[in-house]
Amino acid sequence: MGLTTALNTSLNGLSLNETLIEVIGNNIANAGTNGYKASSVQFTTQLARTISVGSAPQGFNGGTNPRQVGLGATTAAIRRDLSQGAITGSTSPSDLAIEGEGFFTLQGPAGQVFSRNGNFTLNQQSRLINADGLRVQGYGIDDQYNITNTQLSDIVLPLGTLTVAQQTSLVRIEGAVKSGANAQVATQRGIIQSAVLTDASSGVEITGSSLLSDVELNGSPLFTVGEEINYTPRKGGARLNEEVFAIEATTTMDDLAQFFSSVLGLTDDGSGGSADLGTQAGAIITADGRLRIVSNIGTSQEVNLPGSLLSQTNLDIENQLDLGFTEVQEADGESAVVTFPVYDSLGEQLIVRMHAVLETKTTSATTYRYFLESQDDSDRATALTTGTFSLNSVGEPIDSRLGRFTINRADTAASDLDVEVDFTGISGLTAFNSSSTLNLSSQDGAPPGTLSDFNINESGIINGVFSNGVIRPLGQIVLARFSNPLGLVENGGGTYIEGVSSGPAQIVQAGEQGSGTLRSGAVELSNTDVGRSLVELIVASTNYRGNARVISSTQQLVDELLVLGR
Repeated sequence: MGLTTALNTSLNGLSLNETLIEVIGNNIANAGTNGYKASSVQFTTQLARTISVGSAPQGFNGGTNPRQVGLGATTAAIRRDLSQGAITGSTSPSDLAIEGEGFFTLQGPAGQVFSRNGNFTLNQQSRLINADGLRVQGYGIDDQYNITNTQLSDIVLPLGTLTVAQQTSLVRIEGAVKSGANAQVATQRGIIQSAVLTDASSGVEITGSSLLSDVELNGSPLFTVGEEINYTPRKGGARLNEEVFAIEATTTMDDLAQFFSSVLGLTDDGSGGSADLGTQAGAIITADGRLRIVSNIGTSQEVNLPGSLLSQTNLDIENQLDLGFTEVQEADGESAVVTFPVYDSLGEQLIVRMHAVLETKTTSATTYRYFLESQDDSDRATALTTGTFSLNSVGEPIDSRLGRFTINRADTAASDLDVEVDFTGISGLTAFNSSSTLNLSSQDGAPPGTLSDFNINESGIINGVFSNGVIRPLGQIVLARFSNPLGLVENGGGTYIEGVSSGPAQIVQAGEQGSGTLRSGAVELSNTDVGRSLVELIVASTNYRGNARVISSTQQLVDELLVLGR
């Protein structure tokens, strides 16, 4: 019986060392497999054959110990080593390495699997996949580019096809405006007026209710129903975009006056302090039958109306329109103007002009009034808003110096544009002979651009970089963690599936709950220690030969017994 037991024990030893050699060979074979986790075999003894359980001390007898003969060993576990593998850089931003205990979540035909191998690429559908075509899972985004963490979905990075624009929300203006003794405060507005116009229906001077079709200058009719007035405004010498006014049978002089007020941005600026400034800016019909235009304050807003910029078109024939305008009064006041672009929600560029005019000056403060206007507003009114900012005695801002304007986009698919303007970059310090100057420091809008690149941060958030400089989140790669990661079952292709002892996958954001962080443009190497594995292979080979020698010796003894039986 003893020899038979020895044969069985040694046979177990051969089988165990074969398993050990097989595991070591697998580790060495995967020494170059990214994300591979090496395994080790743990042996344990089998139940021994008990010859005697021993005895307790009695009297002069000190007792005896148990006498047992081992019956060999068995495999207690094949344990996976989940320690961190070395991380090395790669040339692809889509390659990812986990520094921690988490696993990538992948979706394939057989369902959800998990992996440590972060060699990912984009397929023809712009989905992030591994080498076997399994799709990387994470959180997507809504139509406002907010990450939605309610449901896992494929990570999609549509390089070269996704297009975005960024609506302007903040504009920063910088520059220097005069605030010293040589800075002229606005004391009068610019005023121009037409010649006396008559109403053919009444034979006297026009009024606001006179129909344009009845208006005459020196006995000659000026307007015809169905024609258009083409007007290219000039303010402070700057030429603006052409505006068109259609004449209908019911169009009156008040309508024409309102047209001039709107396109010139003539607005109630709240200014006062003298009889001239007390005159409200705008276009009106005077009591003596003239069209009178009063500008906003400041030399940069003085209305210039050369006849060459006012014409009328009838049956595609354009003729110069002369209303006999003359200048009544020049505007004054230290002024600065800046023109800058902003972008609506569709990425269309809109042009905004800002005028800053010295309104008041005291021993402790200098106050400038700003005017914001745009001809791209959907309604005809060019004026957007007006307000003030003040500088103290050393040229520094006194208040927050923040303004806001809205551009109506009702005639487009874009939403109305609401923009905040930061004036904190404007100083009151200028050289004695220099002029006031304003410049656009920055604005945060952008025209349409396509997705050209992306990067992934430690939390797995994917930021798309567009050709227009806009950066938007495109999603977030998540990690899975397990109560017992050693309980995962290998599924081939460097992937694992949930095992009965692993517990369910807990989906978390990278960096949370011990899942680890992500490194983009890097991969985790195999954690196989080749040197250690080779030493273990030598030991396993020696053990195998030792068990084979026991079998050989036992065979010799059996042969001796057979000789005795002859």
